[in-house]
Amino acid sequence: MKRRHFFRNLGAILMFAFIGTTISCIVVGMIMFGFVQLMPWSTFGLKDCLFFGALISATDPVTVLAIFSDLHVDVDMYALVFGESVMNDAVAIVLSSTVDNYSADTFDLKAILSAIGSFAGIFLGSFLIGGLIGCINAILTKFTKIQDFPLLETALFCLLSYSAFLLSEAIGLTGIVAMLFCGMTQAHYTYNNLSEESQRRTKELFEVLNFLSENFIFSYMGVAMFTFQSHQWHVDFIAAAFLAIGVARVCNIYPLSALLNLGRKNKIKGNLQHMLVFAGLRGAIAFALAIRNTETAGRQTMLTTTLMIVLFTVVVCGGGTTQMLTWLKIRVGVDDDEPPQNVFHQLEMMDQSERAKRRAKKMEQAWLVSRWYNFDHNYMKPILTNRGAELSKTLPACCAPVARCLTRRKETTELREESDDEIILDDEVSYGDSSNAVGGSASLTQIEPNITPNPVEDDPATDGDLGLGDHEMRLKTGVSVTQDGADV
Repeated sequence: MKRRHFFRNLGAILMFAFIGTTISCIVVGMIMFGFVQLMPWSTFGLKDCLFFGALISATDPVTVLAIFSDLHVDVDMYALVFGESVMNDAVAIVLSSTVDNYSADTFDLKAILSAIGSFAGIFLGSFLIGGLIGCINAILTKFTKIQDFPLLETALFCLLSYSAFLLSEAIGLTGIVAMLFCGMTQAHYTYNNLSEESQRRTKELFEVLNFLSENFIFSYMGVAMFTFQSHQWHVDFIAAAFLAIGVARVCNIYPLSALLNLGRKNKIKGNLQHMLVFAGLRGAIAFALAIRNTETAGRQTMLTTTLMIVLFTVVVCGGGTTQMLTWLKIRVGVDDDEPPQNVFHQLEMMDQSERAKRRAKKMEQAWLVSRWYNFDHNYMKPILTNRGAELSKTLPACCAPVARCLTRRKETTELREESDDEIILDDEVSYGDSSNAVGGSASLTQIEPNITPNPVEDDPATDGDLGLGDHEMRLKTGVSVTQDGADV
């Protein structure tokens, strides 16, 4: 999947991942708490029900995504399902940990505020550790001659990623979240510093590890279904759980989609919303959270129920994906570079002046996004990689010695070529002019938009939702371009 499809839906992905997962946790918890009051055998309290809601809210649509990839499903559909599953897992892990550590047995404002602070602290701490280790590895690969040893490069790439997991777990944070963001940082920066041989080896190694991990975890779940000695089979609890996750998924997708459509030009249509509800499979993360603690009968009941939900959603929902795509009339066989269906009609209806006005308006709306990408292009990439702007031009004159220290000699003599590899976040582009980087004096509203004669590159074809407004991308030459290239 091209990363431009991921980032133009980033606002929707983050909303589904953070707000949607929280809604799902609360809805499942409340429904289950209501049902367990009617079950004479139950010893579940509200905290237990909310914990179950948090762990079962982790979606893992591996089967659906595999089918989507084979059938080349609508790129926005793929981006939403893929993006939600990646971020949703991180949120569910931290949320379940927060609920499990909740100190009060009843509603207490102080305890709730403490839990919210704990959630933010764990998530941000894990994020910072992952990002920091990724940046350290980028600096090591840039300022050393490790490129002469491709095998060592690949080993360092893998081991430092794992060290983010170990360090986070050692200090009481969440290792999976740290490793996720470490991987994203290394894909954005470190990967660009690797030799060509090491890039190929690293990509192939992670493909193999990904394949083996998926097969191992689902095999392990299958074995656990028959070998776990303390299953608690309560049909009423299992049936209530199926009802709860269905209602929670509906309460998550439809209201948030309606809210997102208020600000999106490329609307999330009804058939895509139905597919998002159907694609909410449960998998490895929910199982891993449930099996961490099986000491009590209540936790054993949660594990048994989770296994049943995972088995049912993978077999039934995963197996019915192709038929559901047909029923909902969702496009398949779509080329990643193919513009939306309504683009050409919009282009015919728009004259050049209208396009210029829309592009200028987008530049105003995308203030925060443009600032980040300008900062990344002008400072982060030049420091951590051999790409981006020249530090001697972006840093103040008084910082010239620092710029020379952070710039490798070969950067000044070799042309910086744009990478088009298939790992996320590897574009040498800036959003708006480089003069508008963080700390610059110019305003984004003063930028005169460049309009290229190629209609495919105009607004409708590049419409995207970052949740913060649309954006325009420019190369260092100042020519407006659409973002293409690497896969997410």
